[in-house]
Parts: sequence; structure tokens; C-alpha cells
Amino acid sequence: PDTPGQRFGNRKPTPQEMATCISYLHEQIDLIQPKVLVALGATAVEGLLGAATGISKLRGNWQTYRGLPLMPTYHPAFLLRNQSSATKRQVWEDMLKVMERLGLPISEKQRNYFR
Repeated sequence: PDTPGQRFGNRKPTPQEMATCISYLHEQIDLIQPKVLVALGATAVEGLLGAATGISKLRGNWQTYRGLPLMPTYHPAFLLRNQSSATKRQVWEDMLKVMERLGLPISEKQRNYFR
């Protein structure tokens, strides 16, 4: 969202802003009919699940949103700030779980990436 007095907006949306936009997300989900959802970061998880639980505890564990499997994981900006291969591996493992849920083939090279 816009951040008054700053050149770029990069603040967490307020609960009211999230509530205002959620109907648009629901319509998009209804139109696209995804098989899996991926929530990138704590703000997305909070907006979807209302969970105040930290992203570190939820990431990598399947949740459900509107009857759809939801995989919470770290936001890409977190990975840019945290250059740890171990952290990148965690997100990679989350994406492997998503691929498995979708029935996509996973090579040994993919399974061992970031190791």
C-alpha cells in the first residue's frame, strides 16, 4: 500500500484494507479454480487465515483456505534479506510439497537443490 510521505509504498496493509480487498481475491479464486494456494509471507497468511501465529511455525505445513490446500512459506523479500542456503532450502522444500500435491514430476536434481 501507499505510504504517505515516502516515495514507495511498502507497509503492511491494515485489517480494514485487507477486508476491503478480500472479496476480489475470492472472485479470482472462484474464476481460476486453483488446485493449490501458496501464501507468501506472514501478511498473506494473516490475511487469509487470520492467524497471528508466526510464519516460521506455519511455513511448510498444509493449511486449508476455502476448501483449498494452502501452503504458507516465506515471502521472497525475506529470502533477499536472508542469504542463508538453509532458509532458501526451507522454501524450496515447501515448493516441492506443492509440486507433490499437484502430482508434478520431481527430479533428483530438484530434490537435492540447495543442499
